[in-house]
Amino acid sequence: MGYYVNVEPGVNLYVEDLNPGGSKTVVFLHGWPLSHKQFEYQFNVLPAMGYRCIGIDWRGFGNSDKPFHGYTLDRLADDIRSVVDALHLSNFTLAGHSTGGAIAVRYMARHQGHGVSKLVLIDAAAPVGFKKDTANRLLNEALNDRPRMMREVTDTFFFQYTTGPFSDWFFQLGLQAAGWSNAAIVVMLRDENVYSDLPKISVPTFIVHGIHDKVIPFAQAQELNQKIRNSQLVPFQYSGHGAFWEERDKFNRLLRQFIG
Repeated sequence: MGYYVNVEPGVNLYVEDLNPGGSKTVVFLHGWPLSHKQFEYQFNVLPAMGYRCIGIDWRGFGNSDKPFHGYTLDRLADDIRSVVDALHLSNFTLAGHSTGGAIAVRYMARHQGHGVSKLVLIDAAAPVGFKKDTANRLLNEALNDRPRMMREVTDTFFFQYTTGPFSDWFFQLGLQAAGWSNAAIVVMLRDENVYSDLPKISVPTFIVHGIHDKVIPFAQAQELNQKIRNSQLVPFQYSGHGAFWEERDKFNRLLRQFIG
């Protein structure tokens, strides 16, 4: 079922909550510039296996409200805290993809991992996001021809072959975002990093990263593995930036094993 959670006056986030009675809870944070719908191929199978799956659209993206402000890692992490508190979540696994991984890392540091028992980082945009030249090019495109930018994102995202219809679906997910929120996150990924947050993570951490990732290089996953104690890194040999889809059966199996 889907519903809205108020995170500050005038700002409501959309939450997809599947199998609320499930025995183990996984909270999914999507990547830029997508929405919770990117995890369709997790939501198809995990709830049937007894898991409660919660997908949160961050502010500015998917079905959530799209205010003009609040696109910092601190504020986005605080938004997640508001949802966790509203739903009274505890002992859950927090899984973040790409920018959602950076938000998850900031949440762990800023909110002492409130309620989180395990962390999953999927092709995470951490410890850093975009290099300045990449960010500035994306920013220029986002502000002048956003559909073209989204088409480029779609084309570089996956290592494996995608059908035309799948690419079109993925493209449309990105266009659900607002132009201003899209641009603001590019600036955030350029100007912010999570280096100082990494030593504050103490829960078991599972790092998944495609070795062919053209968006966030695999070397960054190795750096995360070095800097987060109690972490394990599994390289995905046949994935780019979309391991959750490109090797979905393996991803879902390893996720279940990690959650226990």
